[in-house]
Amino acid sequence: MAFINYSRREIQLKIVYYGCALCGKTTNLISLHQRINSNQKGELVSLATDADRTLFFDFLSLSTKTLPGFNTRFQLYTVPGQPVYNTTRQLVLKGVDGIVFVVDSHWDKMAENVESFSNLQDNLIQNHLTLATIPYVLQYNKRDLPNAAPIHYLEYTFNNRATKVLSYEAVASKGDGILETLNGVARLLLAKYSKSAGANSNVDVTAAGKAAAASTT
Repeated sequence: MAFINYSRREIQLKIVYYGCALCGKTTNLISLHQRINSNQKGELVSLATDADRTLFFDFLSLSTKTLPGFNTRFQLYTVPGQPVYNTTRQLVLKGVDGIVFVVDSHWDKMAENVESFSNLQDNLIQNHLTLATIPYVLQYNKRDLPNAAPIHYLEYTFNNRATKVLSYEAVASKGDGILETLNGVARLLLAKYSKSAGANSNVDVTAAGKAAAASTT
């Protein structure tokens, strides 16, 4: 849940990138860290094996002024995708405010994607939460693969609830769609926490990152 530090006039919101092993969660954070201006980000901490699989979590902190009188700090985490690290995933989900579920578009990864999505829901229950109460978005990653599953199939499989959620196509390794994904979940969170304050929830939290990315192209 959101943490409010009144002495520092700061609101901290935790966003977790969830998905099966090697779907692109860590790549999302690395690409984001490369594209966002230095004055908006903290240090990226990555704990991984030699195979580049995240064992614990990655962390990236982004600050932006969104709510009157407060700075909003987004703390971004990933979870390890391998089934053996389920306890770690449960721990990382503690206190989560928003979720990005990353889907690997490779046809051969569909069973793992579905299993991971089910695992997310189970682990949220362990934390007394559900997808109905937590803002979340879907990211269909690796859209550049020649054997990528079609979008209509991914939507049917992962976005089939009565109220559809925001979904984004991405190629995280190239930086495509990652800023849009982050901005989507951030807007949902800002809308949720700014209603009572009457604040403007339409702030683009990644504007500086987009400007930085544009300057490098």
